[in-house]
Amino acid sequence: MDEPVRSRIAPVQSGPSAEDLLVRVAKGDERAFEQLYDKLAGPVLGLVRRVVRDGAQSEEVAQEVLVELWKTATRYSPDKGSALNWALTLAHRRAVDRVRSARASTDREQKATFEAARNRPFDEVAEAVTSRWERSQVRKCLSNLTELQRESVLLAYYQGYTYREVAEVLSTPQGTIKTRLRDGLIRLRDCLGVTA
Repeated sequence: MDEPVRSRIAPVQSGPSAEDLLVRVAKGDERAFEQLYDKLAGPVLGLVRRVVRDGAQSEEVAQEVLVELWKTATRYSPDKGSALNWALTLAHRRAVDRVRSARASTDREQKATFEAARNRPFDEVAEAVTSRWERSQVRKCLSNLTELQRESVLLAYYQGYTYREVAEVLSTPQGTIKTRLRDGLIRLRDCLGVTA
């Protein structure tokens, strides 16, 4: 069966070719650059997006490429290839440069973070002493609580019981347990010198 007629017809190009426009741009023709921009912006942005992947950075790189086309149009030679291929080559180079630059920046940041962490002084003895001192302070402060407060705090915070479970274990109303815990925690906070 014959293919539909529309698929055999090449799309109609409107206006001057990209090559003609680029030659005119090389002579400083701003109107030609506007037309060239309209023809090449889509393909340039599409290629850059495939390489860079970040939308905002892709738009920035594509803009840089189109500005570069304006500035370097005098270097274009129609006998060396199409204007589209030349623009896409510039776009690909610029996009790869952006990706490499971003990767290098990330690598530098990670290396600096690693070095800072590695060079940070760590005193194992000081850590152990501090930890032991803190445990000692907590024990001392717990001993300053009433027996009922201490039982409630130990069950709730060291054994993981809920208010209801603490109330059941101690055979005490839940409201009383909440009051004991609140009062006990306030006394612990004050004893340990914690500021809220």
